[in-house]
Amino acid sequence: MDLQCTYTRGFVCTMFYIFFIAILKDPVKSSPNEVSYEACEPYHCRGNRVNISYPFYIHGDRRDLCGYPGFEITCEGPKTMYGSFSVKSISYNESSIELVSPQDPSCITDPSFYILPENIFLKKCASLPNLVFSYNCTNASFPFPTSTLNCTSNVTYNSSVALLLKPAGTPPPPSVLCQFFTMVPVQLEGRFSNQTIEDVDYKMLLEKGFRLRWDLFTDKKCIGCQESGGRCGRLRDTDFLCYCPHGFSHPKDCNSSDGGGRWRKIGLGIGVGSLIIIFLSHMIYLKRKNASLKFRLRNSTSHPQSNSDMEERNVSFEVPIFNSTELEEATNNFAASNELGDGGFGTVYYGKLPDAREVAVKRLYERNYRRVKQFMNEVEILTRLQHKNLVSLYGCTSRHSRELLLVYEYISNGTVADHIHGKRANSFTTLPWQIRMGIAIETATALAYLHASGIVHRDVKTNNILLDKNFGVKVADFGLSRLFPNDVSHISTAPQGTPGYVDPNYHWCYQLTEKSDVYSFGVVLIELVSSKPAVDISRERDEINLADFAINKIQICAFGELIDPNLGFESDSEINRMTTSVAELAFLCLQQDKEMRPPMDEVLEELKAIACNENDADIFVDVDEGEVVLAPPSPDYDDSQLLKTMQLTHSPVSVTQKWGSSGSSAPGVDI
Repeated sequence: MDLQCTYTRGFVCTMFYIFFIAILKDPVKSSPNEVSYEACEPYHCRGNRVNISYPFYIHGDRRDLCGYPGFEITCEGPKTMYGSFSVKSISYNESSIELVSPQDPSCITDPSFYILPENIFLKKCASLPNLVFSYNCTNASFPFPTSTLNCTSNVTYNSSVALLLKPAGTPPPPSVLCQFFTMVPVQLEGRFSNQTIEDVDYKMLLEKGFRLRWDLFTDKKCIGCQESGGRCGRLRDTDFLCYCPHGFSHPKDCNSSDGGGRWRKIGLGIGVGSLIIIFLSHMIYLKRKNASLKFRLRNSTSHPQSNSDMEERNVSFEVPIFNSTELEEATNNFAASNELGDGGFGTVYYGKLPDAREVAVKRLYERNYRRVKQFMNEVEILTRLQHKNLVSLYGCTSRHSRELLLVYEYISNGTVADHIHGKRANSFTTLPWQIRMGIAIETATALAYLHASGIVHRDVKTNNILLDKNFGVKVADFGLSRLFPNDVSHISTAPQGTPGYVDPNYHWCYQLTEKSDVYSFGVVLIELVSSKPAVDISRERDEINLADFAINKIQICAFGELIDPNLGFESDSEINRMTTSVAELAFLCLQQDKEMRPPMDEVLEELKAIACNENDADIFVDVDEGEVVLAPPSPDYDDSQLLKTMQLTHSPVSVTQKWGSSGSSAPGVDI
């Protein structure tokens, strides 16, 4: 009761504080040196009908603060330009801009003609097919249709070819066949699943242009500002500011910037009444929420067959139920000395059960509905699966228990992250490459098994890959994992995961697919070859994100600047071959367009082939048992997918392997 009263008083104080700050705060007045309402008037380049307004802005004439950084527009005579691109149209309702290159598409002399200005808020949707222009290719034998670009003035890039990639296509790494390549998103008419470069006019596609979309957290504020009669802009940094008539500006809208004491008093009276209503509504909400949570927990017992939530979902799980007291004793009351690690959802402790079994006990941080849902999600997934490379669930507490606890098998040798750049890593005992290769293969085996079972892990990272005493892999932490229906290609859901590992396509398009795990696994592969963490703010700015750093180095064949020299990259030709091949494979996994990433089962086959230095990837060495075994069956994919048997030619230090990719087109939903 005292806790509830304390919470209530804190809530009331917070609400009053926020209210008085909002009501009594003076509007921000524009000084003569600041941007004015008139300066932020929507603009047109001379003779052009494209409307330029927030987040876009024209450089100069006191307009720099009328838009968002990175959205600068320039006028070149009648042309409206974004970087080196001509702007065909801007749709503020759809938050999109249509661009086209001003260069003559019949004679492309500059391979960087489609390099966009750097803007993390402006992205293309990955569902579009691409034209890929390759230059100075050493091998003209492509495994897919191409069309030569005949241009007499093109003396610098004299062996350029153009090819059309379907969404399922996977281009070779630029270091393999060609000196340079540029991908161009295009929009095809009608059904294009079977079209090739021979069926379309690429020049016409380039002339049509392509569309990018932006996603800014200030968009909703701008709508409110415009509805109040203001014009959108910003302060000297990125803070939003609404410029209003009569020289006033305000961080929200013009209705908040009248500056009059009369309106402030009226607002104060209305606000006090509103505050009371808000407070009462909040208390009713808390009461109902607690009642709902109690109802959900009421029917749980200490027997595995009595879980009501599982019954509601028509799923039957047989999982042992532990009581909290038993696990408190096993972990020495969750002593700090027993702590194995922590993550986003809970802390893991070492424990020993009365039957002498060693266990790892995950203790969830909070006991609310979201944590209960994650708790049930992990139980549901782990009770469905049995695989030697997945951590085993021994049991859990009842949802009616004081705490939500999950009990796993104890894996004694830490995580992959510990060994390659963590507390177990040091320059004297670098984890040998042979062990790292085995880790890559076993992790890929586990992920391919998950995907074949209709499950996306969603948090693949080296901290979630556990190692036993023989360095065998156990993939763990399924709190964010999702079960996929059989008839969908993606699930639309808010992005979750760990920075540095999250699929950028998932982050921008809110579409979770199996290829999201492939991207994360690509980061893991780069960690294995480089011994660097996925994110490190102590590195140079363009190296903070390991995936970006790796892509930049692989594109220019600077493998020596990426691969850890302690692995024997320079002294051992076989390690040089394998680490380079794995880096190239990671490059494919890290493609921003999800459809250009290989599926997980083919990543596994490629890794096994690299390890064996053979084209036949059906045989591989089991690193646990030391014996040669047949590879497990791979999940089935649609035979109509393009490039299913496409041959990928590696760089001169690599071997030639079978390669392919798959894509899908069914829609996905989430609730």
